[in-house]
Amino acid sequence: MNNILVPVGNSPVCQETLAYALNFAAEFGAKVFVMDVFAVTSSAGSLANVEKKVASSSRESIKEIISKVDTKGVDVKIATYNGDIIDGLEEIEKELGIDLIIISPRSNDVNEEFYLGNTSGRIIKQTDIPTLIVPKATTYKSINSVLVAFKSGILKRSKVLHPLVQIINKYSSAVNLLLVKTPGYSEDDLQVNTALLDLSENLTITENQTTYLGVLEHFQNKHPDLLCVFRRKRGFFKKLWEKNTILKSEFYAPIPVLVLSVKKD
Repeated sequence: MNNILVPVGNSPVCQETLAYALNFAAEFGAKVFVMDVFAVTSSAGSLANVEKKVASSSRESIKEIISKVDTKGVDVKIATYNGDIIDGLEEIEKELGIDLIIISPRSNDVNEEFYLGNTSGRIIKQTDIPTLIVPKATTYKSINSVLVAFKSGILKRSKVLHPLVQIINKYSSAVNLLLVKTPGYSEDDLQVNTALLDLSENLTITENQTTYLGVLEHFQNKHPDLLCVFRRKRGFFKKLWEKNTILKSEFYAPIPVLVLSVKKD
């Protein structure tokens, strides 16, 4: 894991998220790219000048955020982009290669109905880059236990597991696999990819209406430090294919969640 990207934007918890990302990156010897996206439109004659000024202001804001956290000796770079955040992520991914995005969910406020807001939801929905969702006020600690939850054991590309494998190897994490049989499952779904099986000696199979409800049923027994799920058209975050936001009633986790993409399977 070499390059980690942290979008900051105007999130009130961006400093907390960055602090977590820096601790995480220090474990892997990775670089951290702190990214801000802005939108500048103007007449052709003045656009370049306006964009330059806004980019400069954005960089100064990022520098201020960085100055308030302990960088842990991590190599921190600043990235700005004029335009849509998904376009910006795709561009920086193409230029540098991003191994992991670390973001915060919308809010942990008990009165806040959304788990993922529009921006964080779009990142999960519209990119193929592995993403780690870190709840507000999460203190960095070793990942000793991982719960991997899925409704289908089919993985056409075992390389999607690379970020998870790196984490497991780094922390010597104990891994529990949870296959949730949901209505309409096929027998093929029960054929778990061997690379996935190799991560753990413990596979639990349960039945529930959704994968999330299956996770809730087993969450307290497993006490994981990290929940790992997959995003695919009929997978854990399938509702994100209908809209960008996701309600806490649809999904909520008080621990970091690693989302791996198998959308192309």
